[in-house]
Amino acid sequence: MLPARHPPPVPGTVLCRLDDLPDPGAKGLTFGEGRLAFEMFVVRRGARAWGYVNDCPHAHTTLEFMPDRFLDSAGLDIICSTHGARFAVETGRCLIGPCKGQ
Repeated sequence: MLPARHPPPVPGTVLCRLDDLPDPGAKGLTFGEGRLAFEMFVVRRGARAWGYVNDCPHAHTTLEFMPDRFLDSAGLDIICSTHGARFAVETGRCLIGPCKGQ
């Protein structure tokens, strides 16, 4: 039997302060260690923030190319560093790329 992945934080867990995030911007968070860690990120736009699992639905790689670099240069979309897919900040839905609609 394979070891279980670290569980995600439970709903209501404080991940960081809104002021700790650039506007617009994002911050990666890791729970646990090694290959069993749970990786996610939080994206801020104005007074709102969204949290997502750090996993490309197409390639199953992490999305950022450098720590905390999840957004395109304009800060409009989440972008996958593996193949350039773009995701809507507000919904996480893939807008452009091989995972379109996911």
